[in-house]
Amino acid sequence: MKRFINKLIQKLGREKYTIDEGLSNHDLFCILITRGIQIIRGSMLKTRLKSSSGAIFLGKHCRILFKNKIAVGKTLQIGDYVEINALSKHGIKIGDNVSIHKNTIIDCTGVISNLGEGLIIGDNVGIAQNCFIQVRGKVQIGSNVIFGPNVSIFSENHNFNDINLPISKQGETRKGVTICDGAWLGTRVVVLDGVKIGQNSIIAAGSIVTKDVLPNSIVGGIPAKILKMRT
Repeated sequence: MKRFINKLIQKLGREKYTIDEGLSNHDLFCILITRGIQIIRGSMLKTRLKSSSGAIFLGKHCRILFKNKIAVGKTLQIGDYVEINALSKHGIKIGDNVSIHKNTIIDCTGVISNLGEGLIIGDNVGIAQNCFIQVRGKVQIGSNVIFGPNVSIFSENHNFNDINLPISKQGETRKGVTICDGAWLGTRVVVLDGVKIGQNSIIAAGSIVTKDVLPNSIVGGIPAKILKMRT
């Protein structure tokens, strides 16, 4: 059974993936039942998306709005209680082998008077539990990116220069957020609008990123600063 499951997972696009030898046949049977139910749910979602070229595993109690604005590659896993609002100018584009885990929220538009730009997610991206991605300016996430639990991305700032006006009436700026290939964002990282996180960089747990991060760097703190270079 293990050999069959390994081949199946690899066929779905996870090259060189092998399951843990410690899993018993009973464990594997339970996993297969769960995955079977998820893929049935996913097949119903698949028909309502803008496009999809592979399998979708959909958890329970998910809320996905404006499905026609979502394009998906091969093998998308969506955990339980995930919320996605895809209403935006350019929608959501998701690459191959992407996992979006339990309780994550992707919110592309807050008010219909000012739509968000859109979201692009590359290949082989893992977004852990309880993450929040606010899409107002464009958000672009590269390939092979890892999000730890409770990561938050914000792509909008409120203007506040005029003390005689409420901040809610002064408008917003939207520079967008870019996270390049191979980056790893630790648990509870917060990334603010206008930030570009460089390729293969690491953001330490609990950091608040307010400025661009160099490629191959390790940063941490509030606000995040370079701790050392990986090279």
